[in-house]
Amino acid sequence: MTRDERRVVSPWNIANVLTVLRLALVPFFVVCLFLPGTGWRVAALALFAVASITDHLDGELARRYGLITDFGKIADPIADKALTGAALVCLSILGELPWWVTIVILGRELGITALRFVLLRHAVIPASYGGKVKTVLQIAAIVLYLLPFVPGPVRWAVMGAAVVVTVGTGADYVLRAAKLRKVARQARGE
Repeated sequence: MTRDERRVVSPWNIANVLTVLRLALVPFFVVCLFLPGTGWRVAALALFAVASITDHLDGELARRYGLITDFGKIADPIADKALTGAALVCLSILGELPWWVTIVILGRELGITALRFVLLRHAVIPASYGGKVKTVLQIAAIVLYLLPFVPGPVRWAVMGAAVVVTVGTGADYVLRAAKLRKVARQARGE
């Protein structure tokens, strides 16, 4: 199939709408998180949960129904990082999560996102199983921090696992990107 014969997918599709919805929920999540009282904390948790579910749904719908677009390739990781980044930064501002955890996770996430954008012109490195585990651990850890009355050791155990897997998958991604670059250079005869 030539490039011209490929089906053109509109950026106005359900997968991209869910991505935009996730991004739009971030400010409301942040406001609820900073308002005093358990009710607002539960509201923040609910918004985070809904936004996290859209993260799974948009990718699933895009792959299943062929709704992958350039917009989605760019907006999805931005929405993901905005949601988890906002949660981590807010929890650190509130004094509930050490800043070093937030810096390590966000440093990895931003670095890999930048690397993906650089590689986007040449190839896409698919998400690994470890990357999916990383996402689940990060979401689970944030949920535990958002839930009122969860014991500290439980929160720390899951967040610790999230940090370890986040760093490990980041290193794996860099290695895969280096191999891809080497293969691309060999293909060009360099």
